[in-house]
Amino acid sequence: MQKTRADAMTPDWLIAQACEAILLSSGMHEEAYRRYALEANQGTTNLTTFRAIAKKYPDKAPQDILRDLNTSTPGEEGKWFAAAKSAGLFDVAIELLTRSPTDPRTLIRAARDYRDKQPDFAVESGLAALRWISLGHGYKITGGDILNAYAAVMNAAPGVGISTQLVKEQIREMLSGSQPRSQFVRKILEQHLS
Repeated sequence: MQKTRADAMTPDWLIAQACEAILLSSGMHEEAYRRYALEANQGTTNLTTFRAIAKKYPDKAPQDILRDLNTSTPGEEGKWFAAAKSAGLFDVAIELLTRSPTDPRTLIRAARDYRDKQPDFAVESGLAALRWISLGHGYKITGGDILNAYAAVMNAAPGVGISTQLVKEQIREMLSGSQPRSQFVRKILEQHLS
């Protein structure tokens, strides 16, 4: 079948929304999810995409939706971090932030905001922020960002029962290589890590 001019001008996401709606109204939820959910529910952020799909498919476990979304963007798993955090799936969020770059400032905010509620998650988020910064990720990273990440980790560590000395050793080891920005991070944290 040959596409008409009108078909060629119809965006794929609009077609996906129509197909998804037909399948959903026919009770074919699994097929609608499998074939059209991702394309039909694209939001302006990964978090809005996740929320739209989770709302439309309440029988699907949020962690399954996240894993499917994350599989759809190989190499960009860290971009689903905020969705996992917002859904309270902290183990999934930690898994995602270790697999691919995640915005360091997002990780720093998570480390600061979850210090008391989820100290394990806060420590992992703060350490990941420092790691991604040392590997050259993050836009216009400042010394203040590095100090905020360090402070967030140090403030959360006692809640997990980790000594500050052990955290400092982990950070020193993380920065011992020749990553693109490790020297910059070491210089900013020099007096804190001694």
